[in-house]
Amino acid sequence: MGKLEDLIQELCPNGVENKKLGNIVNFLNGKGHEKDIVEDGKYIVVNSKFISTDGSVCKYSDKQIVPLYKDDILMVMSDLPNGKALAKCFIVNANDKYTLNQRIASLTIKDRNQANPKYLYYILNRNKQLLRYDNGVDQTNLRKDQIIDITIPVPPMPVQEEIVRILDSFTELTAELTAELTARKKQYEYYRDSLFTDKKIFFKKFKLSEIASIYDGTHQTPAYKESGVSFISVENIGNIYASSKYISKEDFKRYKIKPQIGDVFMTRIGSIGKCAVFTKQVDLAYYVSLALIRPNLNIVTGKYLKYVIESKIGRKELRRRTLVNAVPIKVNKDDIGKIVLPIPSLGEQKRIVDILDRFDKLCNDISEGLPAEIEARKKQYEYYRDKLLTFKEKTA
Repeated sequence: MGKLEDLIQELCPNGVENKKLGNIVNFLNGKGHEKDIVEDGKYIVVNSKFISTDGSVCKYSDKQIVPLYKDDILMVMSDLPNGKALAKCFIVNANDKYTLNQRIASLTIKDRNQANPKYLYYILNRNKQLLRYDNGVDQTNLRKDQIIDITIPVPPMPVQEEIVRILDSFTELTAELTAELTARKKQYEYYRDSLFTDKKIFFKKFKLSEIASIYDGTHQTPAYKESGVSFISVENIGNIYASSKYISKEDFKRYKIKPQIGDVFMTRIGSIGKCAVFTKQVDLAYYVSLALIRPNLNIVTGKYLKYVIESKIGRKELRRRTLVNAVPIKVNKDDIGKIVLPIPSLGEQKRIVDILDRFDKLCNDISEGLPAEIEARKKQYEYYRDKLLTFKEKTA
């Protein structure tokens, strides 16, 4: 940090001027591409999925309806409550390669002597001034005026460039670790998927509705309380017991279907098909974005259902019934029961689950190995990013 401190002391010892974003960039909103999506087109359609997956999930078009240019900064303007995509940014890396979808903002720097594109990307990506519009309940739709009205510090260019160099180095280290973990997860997924198509195992095909009952959560916006019964939604699927939201016990009593040990929660809106097994007999309320699947334990276990739904077979079955033109995408509760899954004997299910539990722990346990190191890197990056992008404000 020595060089950066020296630059700040030399170039802006009395502080840094804060400027409205609208004075620094030109704003452009994208347009709908639904009718122009093709299998393998010339242009990548930049939508929220593309940005939220850091470019790993793409749609294509042969029409460049809204052209983008190198160093444009793109920002997601719409997301689910408590989602991870709102205000997430992407910086364009080439001309004549992308076209901009609706609900994505393009921000083009007016004067390149005033702002470094990468500096602007770092300071805008998931900017807290924009995240405050997410109330945790309703879908957030950022407006143009909300975006361009935020203020950001604009230090001298050498300071911006040094900040970019430091944050790029953090990003590169994290990317290397993430690539290694991704490779391991792909190995796990390949092995998991192969288990469900193993010709040595006798599988019988069932519609999910034949072996389980399917429910969804409350459709009403909850009245949150300081304490009470934990309330979960899509964003809690990674740990259904760690919600910070609560409803009253009186409201929970109105739930006709309360979770039981062995039930499976599945995301059905936005990110579809992620599962969690209910393993503790505690009171737990759930929102309409989650389906509760109650297996017939004489035929199938919840843990096996989780793995097979998350497998290539399960994802394909769900994808066939997903309403992709809905915003956000979703699968209707009744259509979940129509998916067809391979179900072996209970003994074979236990063997498969035991194998996949070991692989899952190896890949995903946040307390050890690569995931823990990546998590530590991310926290370190976030700490230094916030520290680097915070300046004493220059007074008149």
